[in-house]
Amino acid sequence: MILILILYLVLALALFLIPKKLSKGIPFPLAFMQLVFFVFFISQLSLVETEKARIISIEWIPYLGLNLEFTLDGLSMIFVLLITFIGFLVFIYAQVYMKSYAGTTRFYFYLLLFSGSMLGLVLSTNFIQLFIFWELTSVLSFLLISFFNEKEKARKAAFQSLFVTGFGGLCLFVAVLLIGSIVDSYMFSDWLDKAHVIKSDPRYLPALIFVLIGIFTKSAQFPFHFWLPWAMQAPTPVSAYLHSATMVKAGVFLLARLYPVLGGTIEWDYIVTFIGALTMLVGSYLSITQVDFKLVLAYTTISALGILTMLFGIDTKLSVKAALVFLFVHAFYKAALFMLAGYISKQTGTRLIPKLGGLMKFTPWGFVIALISLLSMAGIPPMLGFIGKELIYEAKFDSPWMSSILIFLGVTSNVFMVAVSFLLLSKVFLGQSKTSIKSHNTKYKLLLFSPGILAFLSLGLGIFPDMLTPIIEPALNVIHSGNFQIKLKLWHGFNQILLLSMITALLGLLLFIILNRYKSVIKVWNRINSQIFSISFTNVFFKGLDRFISFSGKNTRLIQHGYNRYYIITIILYTSLLLILQLYLTRGWEIGLTFNLKPFYISGLAVVIAMSVFFSVFSKNIIFTISAMAVTGYGISLIYLYYSAVDLAITQIIVETLMVVMFVLVLQGLPKFASLSSRMAKIRDGVISLVFGTIMTIVTLKAITVDFNTSISGYFVDYSYLKAYGKNVVNVILVDFRALDTLGEITVLSIAALGVYSLLNKRK
Repeated sequence: MILILILYLVLALALFLIPKKLSKGIPFPLAFMQLVFFVFFISQLSLVETEKARIISIEWIPYLGLNLEFTLDGLSMIFVLLITFIGFLVFIYAQVYMKSYAGTTRFYFYLLLFSGSMLGLVLSTNFIQLFIFWELTSVLSFLLISFFNEKEKARKAAFQSLFVTGFGGLCLFVAVLLIGSIVDSYMFSDWLDKAHVIKSDPRYLPALIFVLIGIFTKSAQFPFHFWLPWAMQAPTPVSAYLHSATMVKAGVFLLARLYPVLGGTIEWDYIVTFIGALTMLVGSYLSITQVDFKLVLAYTTISALGILTMLFGIDTKLSVKAALVFLFVHAFYKAALFMLAGYISKQTGTRLIPKLGGLMKFTPWGFVIALISLLSMAGIPPMLGFIGKELIYEAKFDSPWMSSILIFLGVTSNVFMVAVSFLLLSKVFLGQSKTSIKSHNTKYKLLLFSPGILAFLSLGLGIFPDMLTPIIEPALNVIHSGNFQIKLKLWHGFNQILLLSMITALLGLLLFIILNRYKSVIKVWNRINSQIFSISFTNVFFKGLDRFISFSGKNTRLIQHGYNRYYIITIILYTSLLLILQLYLTRGWEIGLTFNLKPFYISGLAVVIAMSVFFSVFSKNIIFTISAMAVTGYGISLIYLYYSAVDLAITQIIVETLMVVMFVLVLQGLPKFASLSSRMAKIRDGVISLVFGTIMTIVTLKAITVDFNTSISGYFVDYSYLKAYGKNVVNVILVDFRALDTLGEITVLSIAALGVYSLLNKRK
């Protein structure tokens, strides 16, 4: 598994080495690679069927007890198969779809890395490692959504997506740290073993909330759902891969993975079920009034993600079984429909539904694919979507609480889904043609291959659903630990579930007829929506962002005003206040020093230094001022020398000499001293200086007599020669014990020197 992830990275980097003439053929080898990986993982299916998870562990940070750990079990197998198989179809689709665009190598680089990151995410069972892959998918999604970065909408959509999912990622990281602190481990196996400890800990609820925020943002749950429709600015292969089958399902995967650890509590059941049901209804309701083909699919995707979330919240074996089946149902029909939307857009130049119509005569195969996929989305037999809907209804009936409410919300949502499915079929493929299409244009025919495969699977697996059993069963046993055996059938006999499905289909058809026949209904619907949903989450997001930037600008102008004098005053004042506070809090200290004027030459030197300071302040001659400052610096170096700090004395002399030379060179070229400060400003500066100087003197005197910790000087004296073979303790500290610190200083100085050299050598 680790080798597969390395191959993704290596091949992604190798794309930039391919000659430009051959770059157009990149997708086919990448698609073949995805197919090979799919076949490899299929060959491992017998392993997970026997409940023997394949685990690979590599030492990462042994000191922290962290290992790179990859696990292929029943749950990760489902997602791995979806990622590789749909990745195979998407790359084939992208070969034709992206052919006319510039920068496709960059596009395939991002898409291949994303595919590898998704594999790394679902195979990871070390949650620090999982978080890294989680964030990689968010960043790569940002880069893919903003592929057409010349468009402002694409840039805004990408930023919004990154902001929302990035915020969720940070929340997830907090949750991982919280749970890790409870069990003192970040390995899933340890979390699973100590699930009862986690649930009984006071930190369980905040950890659960942070986990769910991470999941809800990634999987576009209400109220974080608004980023997904905007993400439709991405190229269609991205929408078909990321925003229907893989990335948005990452939250669902984490929900399933953490179900044995965090699930089964009242908090889990109520929060997850409520948010999922609300998202399901909001997504399907808002899809009715959309006029952009991809936006309709985006909102129905939100609804489907809500269904998956709700099923894991219901917390029964039947609900988890329904969720696992619906993962395939949704991935097949939605990826097919997204690809079909891209095909129609290429053929007609538009995705707007009012401008489409009558496409069946121009693209009969496109109509067949749309018919199968939309019937699966509507849950009409014999499609796989029908089996999924039956299982979902069965899970709602089996719900231990809120069963009637969930059934009502589910039927309402499915009525909207049936209606929108038939509306798409009618308005896009039936009726009178409203746009021109070149029937002889065959260069886009290959775009129907991938959605055709997915549509065929929606039909074939609907007729023979038991083919999914070897994949679904091991995953169910991982989530609901046990040895469950399941059977999937198209026909379960006439029962209340089938009756409910028939009622749903009839109500959906009735709503479709009303909406299709009476155009004014949609107008009224839109008017009602404008009243009910007067607040747009996207507008709130961008307005909030604009206000934050404005607020930051005002604060920046207040703080970063450009006056160096005020910067220095602010630093000194705040430092003084903090030191005064520290002196007050530690007022019990006593300064045990006695004042002594001996030796007289050091006392005399201190007096000379003080006089030179006063002289430099009041002098009006540039040379005299510089000389007085030099006396101060050289005087301090003599004090260092007296106390045997030879290194400090030499450093001080060198620095002071350079300062004097630079001051003479620079200040000589400036005008004579002028009075630029008022009398009050001078008094203010004098008071601040005296206060700061006094406080620093007191702190220095106290620091001599107070020792909070054991002195470390003895350690350096004892080991400088023995371990570093150096007799000069100061040098050993700088070069050995604080080597990284010294390296950092040298690096900074080297960069500064390069900058100075570059500036001095500029001709202009």
